[in-house]
Amino acid sequence: MPVNDVDAAGEWLGSWASQVDARAQRAVELSRRVAALTGTAEGRDGAIRVRVGSSGQVEALDLDDRVHELSGPRLADEIMAVIRRAQSALSAQVVEQVRATVGADSEAGRAVIDSFEARFPAPDRR
Repeated sequence: MPVNDVDAAGEWLGSWASQVDARAQRAVELSRRVAALTGTAEGRDGAIRVRVGSSGQVEALDLDDRVHELSGPRLADEIMAVIRRAQSALSAQVVEQVRATVGADSEAGRAVIDSFEARFPAPDRR
């Protein structure tokens, strides 16, 4: 193999390694950003407020006295609807962070977006 071919192969390998390293760094940054996200939503004119963490788990549920106007089943439905909206808000933030780091068209970006959209689809607008 001529020296020029070896040099070209070395340059290609160095470039490829740099690209892989840069992608890995962006993926780590995405992970850090997503871990810090929360989603919030409210319903019943602010009588029900929910905050979910980065994996969609409920971290806070605040109810004020106006919820006493609701029957138990109706209150449960309202709370679940607000949780779904908070999770959907989280999912939207994840999409923004994917775009800002790894790109929504990248394989990693698409996988993250698809995962959140599958777990937290946009709630029905009724």
